[in-house]
Amino acid sequence: MESLSRLLRPASIAVVGGGVWCANVVAECRKIGFSGPIWPVHPYRPEIAGLPAFASIDALPAPPDASFIGVNRAASIETLRALAGRGAGGAVCFASGFRESAHETEDGPALEAALVAAAGPMRILGPNCYGFLNLLDGAALWPDQHGGLRVDRGVALITQSSNIAINLTMQTRGLPIAYVVTVGNQAQTGMAEIAMALLDDDRVTALGLHIEGIGDLAEFVAMAALARARGKAIVAVKAGASDQARAAAVSHTGALAGSDAGADALFARLGIARVAGLAELLETLKILHVVGPLTGNTIASMSCSGGEAGLMADDAARAGLVCPPLTQDQHYDLRAALGPKVALANPLDYHTYIWGDLTAITCTFTAMMAPHLAIGVVVLDFPRADRCDGAAWTIVVDAVATTIETTGRPMAILSSLPETMPETAAQAMIARGIVPLCGMADGLAAISAAARIGAVGPASAALVLPGPEPLSPRLLTEAEGKACLDRYGVPVPRGVRATTPSEAARAAEVIGGHVVLKALGLAHKTEAGGVIVNLSSPDAVREAAERMSAPALLVEEMVVGGVAEILIGILRDPAHGFVVTLGAGGVLAEIMCDTASLLMPASGPQIAAALDRLRIAPLLSGYRGQPAADHRALVATILAVQDCAMAHADTLLELEVNPIIATPDRAVAVDALIRLGEMR
Repeated sequence: MESLSRLLRPASIAVVGGGVWCANVVAECRKIGFSGPIWPVHPYRPEIAGLPAFASIDALPAPPDASFIGVNRAASIETLRALAGRGAGGAVCFASGFRESAHETEDGPALEAALVAAAGPMRILGPNCYGFLNLLDGAALWPDQHGGLRVDRGVALITQSSNIAINLTMQTRGLPIAYVVTVGNQAQTGMAEIAMALLDDDRVTALGLHIEGIGDLAEFVAMAALARARGKAIVAVKAGASDQARAAAVSHTGALAGSDAGADALFARLGIARVAGLAELLETLKILHVVGPLTGNTIASMSCSGGEAGLMADDAARAGLVCPPLTQDQHYDLRAALGPKVALANPLDYHTYIWGDLTAITCTFTAMMAPHLAIGVVVLDFPRADRCDGAAWTIVVDAVATTIETTGRPMAILSSLPETMPETAAQAMIARGIVPLCGMADGLAAISAAARIGAVGPASAALVLPGPEPLSPRLLTEAEGKACLDRYGVPVPRGVRATTPSEAARAAEVIGGHVVLKALGLAHKTEAGGVIVNLSSPDAVREAAERMSAPALLVEEMVVGGVAEILIGILRDPAHGFVVTLGAGGVLAEIMCDTASLLMPASGPQIAAALDRLRIAPLLSGYRGQPAADHRALVATILAVQDCAMAHADTLLELEVNPIIATPDRAVAVDALIRLGEMR
């Protein structure tokens, strides 16, 4: 395929079609200041939007770098073929009625395939998309209004929704936007490939994504690696769901993992900050544009109101941020700046004693900005410019700018309401190296997201990416599953298969001590009455087996001394990889929903950290004087389960051990469910 650079950074533009959308493209190119030629194409109209029109692609004076195709879906195919024949750089396919409307138009998928074939190696965006804005060079292959302004550097936005793209351009938050790209059906060119082209532009500072679904997982992983290599952070809003794996699962893991768990695990593994909505996306991108990822989650909060200080404390805690107590040095310097009447704390209410005093405000902010803090946040809501005088508020901005110069520490000015941060004020702050944050909750959530990016360590081992879906899936019996786990070093109870009550009784005699009797061939044996525990004699086992009436039985040693029961599930998720779910196990697994998700392969430290995040973590550490579990043994058992899954990655659909019984000296897998298929 050809490079995307000609399409995204064109020197010449063709606009094919005569409707209002094409006229809008011409108008928007003029409005944004496109300096190259714009060539409308129409078979019989002499002009489009005041520019002379060419009768055909062949009549153009030269191959265009970028083209906007605003004709119907059938004509779009022929237009693409003509553009490719002329050696054009690429095209935006605006028309709909392709794969996205397969239920309404049966020929949609076939037409989309024909569209891609007609383009050949020439790059296309869409179909069913609005195109893109290049606000660095001034190119707008965009059939509608937008709110973008020319910038010298800024963030790039890519979205699967054209309407969301329009909405994002209308932001008045001061964020400098370099590119806005819509991807439509991604028939030929996917989001990840577009992102890589934008990340290669030195003028792009960070990347924001609105994702409905991840198509090519390998390419998405490669894109994240490129961003990391370029030192550019990614923030994402993930909508929609990928429920294929969960819907097909027969284990508890299918109910517990869900599509969101896979997305969260993928983004965390790749160092992408996932945020809840578009406001958080824009606010996080401002932080990344101005100061980059943050070094931690510790903040200093400063305001001239006790009410604001209280709200900051609450919202910071909800966002996972920490307002550390003042150090002795901070306390001493603040007392000198504020006098004896102000209660000193973080969040700080510096009162109105120093309002309007640039020197005192600067000394206060400088005293607060200790080296152990990731960022300082000054709460400031500007008055309405049409009714009020905001001169005194400018003094606070000046004090923040001076504090940044003095301390070298990043700082933000945060308005408690989005509408009390004027766009002009936000733009001026960015020019001075201050992060303007709009809205208390969204701003603090953005700080948390920037801190999560900053906390990402060295690149982890390469993900195991799912290949084609295996055929003819088969559920192994518990005995088969445990034998499989045993081959990879997973501790399992001693057990003997039996087919009759008498054989079960003899097996119990061989094993000795208390045993467990299980019916084989059931996915959830406990719910089906297929497990009887604490049988103390061969006779008791025989009687239990007679009541169970199962065609195949398993008699096992009973693991005693358990501190906690842990579930590990590994589920094949085509959209996100192999999702490793750790959680509270046993019969209450789905009720407790106490889980943490990782992607395979997970390291020992990652597994240990995930176990520490569980609500049952205190049990593992010895709750209220009870014995603690052997953490090393538990992590080793989980790693061994993962080794088994890794060895069968080509055919594995799901693997679950529920539970692993963690004791003070070992961790034993007492139940196993493994579903394998056959390679295509």
